[in-house]
Amino acid sequence: MKTKKTKQQGQKIVELADKIGERTASEAQREWDNKTVIRVPSTAGDEMTVILNRPLPSLVAQNRRITKSRPSTPPSISCFNPRHSFKRDYTSVMIVPTGIGAAIGGYAGDALPVARTLSSVVDCLITHPNVLNAAMLYWPMPNALYVEGYALDRFAEGSWGLMPVHQNRVGLVLDAGIEEQLRVRHLQVADAARASLGLPVVEYVVTDTPLQVEKWIDPKSGQSTGRIKHPDSLLRAVQALLKHSQVNAVAVVGRFPDDDDVQDTDDYRKGMGIDLLAGVEAVISHLVVKEFQIPCAHAPALSSLPLSPSLCPKSAAEELGYTFLPCVLAGLSNAPQYLVKNSESENGCILASDVDSVILPVDAFGGDGVLAFARSKRNSPLIIAVEENETVLDDTPDKVGVEVVKVSNYWEAIGVIAAHKAGVNPHSLRRNTIKNIQFTSLLPANGYAIKVPHQLAD
Repeated sequence: MKTKKTKQQGQKIVELADKIGERTASEAQREWDNKTVIRVPSTAGDEMTVILNRPLPSLVAQNRRITKSRPSTPPSISCFNPRHSFKRDYTSVMIVPTGIGAAIGGYAGDALPVARTLSSVVDCLITHPNVLNAAMLYWPMPNALYVEGYALDRFAEGSWGLMPVHQNRVGLVLDAGIEEQLRVRHLQVADAARASLGLPVVEYVVTDTPLQVEKWIDPKSGQSTGRIKHPDSLLRAVQALLKHSQVNAVAVVGRFPDDDDVQDTDDYRKGMGIDLLAGVEAVISHLVVKEFQIPCAHAPALSSLPLSPSLCPKSAAEELGYTFLPCVLAGLSNAPQYLVKNSESENGCILASDVDSVILPVDAFGGDGVLAFARSKRNSPLIIAVEENETVLDDTPDKVGVEVVKVSNYWEAIGVIAAHKAGVNPHSLRRNTIKNIQFTSLLPANGYAIKVPHQLAD
């Protein structure tokens, strides 16, 4: 009795016949009948289809003399990996706080190479604008989530969830303090993003009052910070976009004062010192996200700087044009939405309990986000401290009481994450780091035996 072939098997038979060329479909049918198909999980967790070829009976009958004179040909194996996995997605969070002079990530998108590499190893990468923004440059990563810093802290605490989207309706807020020519430049960027990239930037609004951005270096911590004198004007502008244009993400362009400290600016352009703009940029985006719970990122409007022949490559992305807006629009166009966590909103959301690993500079462990991850009672993630990425801060894991895996650089960090994703103890990849298994006594410190539940007793 012949077994009926499924429609899918029939299609494979036809495709096989096409490849064979001069042979007929009936011969292809016989060849398919003589294949043994085995599906097994691969080492990467995906299902692997293994096809074992056996000689056709007709060919064996016709070539008995040949088969006797030489050993039989071993079965050939062909493999392909359809994207089926029996493991959940591996999620990693990469943090490089802004405005702290990070050796990697403290300039114009210079942590992007790390994010690109990390995204190729993990299933989902969660990071923030300071890592992904590079002024006129941007690199799309399908599995990377662009999450504003305040939202990332709330996510880490378990208060908010992240809802991935296909696209957002992005609104643009322009500071009334921006000069007309500079305003036109930024509107041209928005139009270029719409026409050349197809980004859904729907409308713009100008604040009713100049924001009056102020920036300075915190004398205590050494990081950049600042304020806007008219925050209500910014909030009214965002509210107008939400009401009239139904946007669900907002890009803000504030007019920053021209640098009065030439030495600090020159140091930054040479790859030294602190990003003077970054701290107050975070203040602006935090304000909007806290008030409206939507994705937001900021791009500064600045007068052009004179040409510098000694420019550091880490700062060069900010010298390419008149605006830093392109990367912001690209990031916001598909940034995840923020949902206040409750039983109804969890479906389809990424939660803090889904995070498997967190990676950040070795002396930047004082932030709300990393402390929340470290104190997580449910599915506590592996936390990795990168020693090479030094900052002006001094919040080391030892000082704040966080257990971490210390690595020398991002090369090692990504290797540790690859091992962790594979279910391998990262320490087993190092020499003499696995010790003998330890004994745990059933007797507590007071010497009394532990009471065993009846159903667990022998």
